[in-house]
Amino acid sequence: MTALTVEPEPNQGWDDLVHLWKETDVPEGCKVEIIEGIVTVSPSPSWDHNSTADSVQRLLYTVIPSNWRIFQTQEAAVPGRKGLYIPDLLVAAEEDRPAPGDLFPASDAKLVVEITSRANGNHDRIAKLHGYAQAGVPLYLLLDPWHFGRPSATLYGEPEGATYRTLAAVEYGDKFTLPAPFDLVIDTSELPIS
Repeated sequence: MTALTVEPEPNQGWDDLVHLWKETDVPEGCKVEIIEGIVTVSPSPSWDHNSTADSVQRLLYTVIPSNWRIFQTQEAAVPGRKGLYIPDLLVAAEEDRPAPGDLFPASDAKLVVEITSRANGNHDRIAKLHGYAQAGVPLYLLLDPWHFGRPSATLYGEPEGATYRTLAAVEYGDKFTLPAPFDLVIDTSELPIS
């Protein structure tokens, strides 16, 4: 199954999009996001996709403060780009917990990690890249096992406007370092290639 999209009505506002997102009924395990103002439904991820998320999450737990959390299903709202993303991993401080019923603003994330899928990798490579940058997420890690036949990892940081600076770009098999506050070396040779 590939990603499905639901085109909203023309000139639909942010609140209308969020309402449509909340009301979208999909099978368990599917991911519903708003990307560039379009509600997108993706199938549940593969074993390798989930294994990659698990591996990175385990590494992050060794370095984050005890009052930080790592989520695999936390929405990250970017209203300025009509985006409501569900990153594969999101790191946030407990004190940034949204009020009940409120959306989590992407701007409060310390780090987001996206792992591309064959069917919708360009969402992670383009739309979400610009969305997270515009929101001011300090670090965006893109793990891309589908990158033009050469699995790669790209770490983005120093957001300005809707763009990031590339802090590290390696092919799977190499290592790179997440900077402070993580100071964590990630060895991509330990990540599965889908």
